[in-house]
Amino acid sequence: QLQLVESGGGLVQPGGSLRLSCAASGFTLDYYAIGWFRQAPGREREGVSCISNTGSSTNYADSVKGRFTISRDNAKNTVYLQMNSLKPEDTGVYYCAAEVRCSWSLPFGSWGKGTQVTVSS
Repeated sequence: QLQLVESGGGLVQPGGSLRLSCAASGFTLDYYAIGWFRQAPGREREGVSCISNTGSSTNYADSVKGRFTISRDNAKNTVYLQMNSLKPEDTGVYYCAAEVRCSWSLPFGSWGKGTQVTVSS
């Protein structure tokens, strides 16, 4: 069964940092682009960042550019999201999902259950 598992969320003060991990089981990530998404209470899910299967291409939502960095280690079958200078509006459940390439118009699949990020003083 293809499955992605997110981890690394938690409670952090504004201006703090967290690193999220997205680990795959049941398949290798080498062939997939991986996207990070988030959903805040009462809001629709939004794409945050995406990385191509080789890691040669990345993209970011305007709201996180310059603060978040996506990376991957295919040897560890894991994708990371380093989040710095966190703001209260970054609060939400963060999910990762797989697709053949980075395009927010594509459906993405193998969704994980998410990890909660709360930015609050």
